[in-house]
Amino acid sequence: VQLQASGGGLVQAGGSLRLSCAASGRTFSSYVMGWFRQAPGKEREFVAAISRSGGSTYYADSVKGRFAISRDNARNTVWLQMNSLKLEDTAVYYCAAGVGGCSGYGCYRAGIYDYWGLGTLVTVSS
Repeated sequence: VQLQASGGGLVQAGGSLRLSCAASGRTFSSYVMGWFRQAPGKEREFVAAISRSGGSTYYADSVKGRFAISRDNARNTVWLQMNSLKLEDTAVYYCAAGVGGCSGYGCYRAGIYDYWGLGTLVTVSS
């Protein structure tokens, strides 16, 4: 599967952005989907994940209550709605797809994701 993330850009602190990740192929509904980010000089970190059906979602503590992940299996797309953005949210955001599935904190691990997109840059300014 190929993943194409989009929607990044420059936004002021307190603002909102919605990232999209479009997937190729016919088996999108069989993948758990996740968003990760990597800030300059930092390790890649988990942001959010969503189960195959969309019935379960998982968030890093740093974004809980501000970000929302959703998916539409008919459109092969997953979104990350980001509200109340902070300076520390500045990073390249990557979407990822996992074949094996996950639950709970297992979804936080980058190793369970098999396919990665190229990333989209989000810059939050003061």
